[in-house]
Amino acid sequence: MEVTCQCGAVTFTTPTPKPLALYHCHCTECRKQTASAYGSSAIFPAAGLFPLSANLSSKLGVWTRPTDSGGSMDCYFCRECGVRVMHRIKGPDGVERDTVSIKGGLLGGLDWKGAPHIYTRSAVVELPEGVDTWEGAPEGMVGRRQ
Repeated sequence: MEVTCQCGAVTFTTPTPKPLALYHCHCTECRKQTASAYGSSAIFPAAGLFPLSANLSSKLGVWTRPTDSGGSMDCYFCRECGVRVMHRIKGPDGVERDTVSIKGGLLGGLDWKGAPHIYTRSAVVELPEGVDTWEGAPEGMVGRRQ
């Protein structure tokens, strides 16, 4: 899948043709990050994308924030337009997760149907009928947050 930021400066192809999982997250961090009611993230293997190429790395800024479990999250954004592109979590031991969360709105051709809504205890909008919802993170969640 092709990833393109708002201004087009950051472009790359995902490591696999489809995400491992897709989530609409209503946690307060995703709401702040998107400046909206929730964030949509597609989970991909990090292998094939990380380590970042010199070209891609030169176009991305990174801001690191702590996670609830004592780890950290590297939050990558376009240096030109400021759009958040992806996140990668490190555990408390500093080991990077083997998945990366790419912001769903940047993926061309993404099939949004049936994506579960997570961390709905923080939801500020009505949730659609007929989709899986979780007050927190579901057990076995791919790319599980920390």
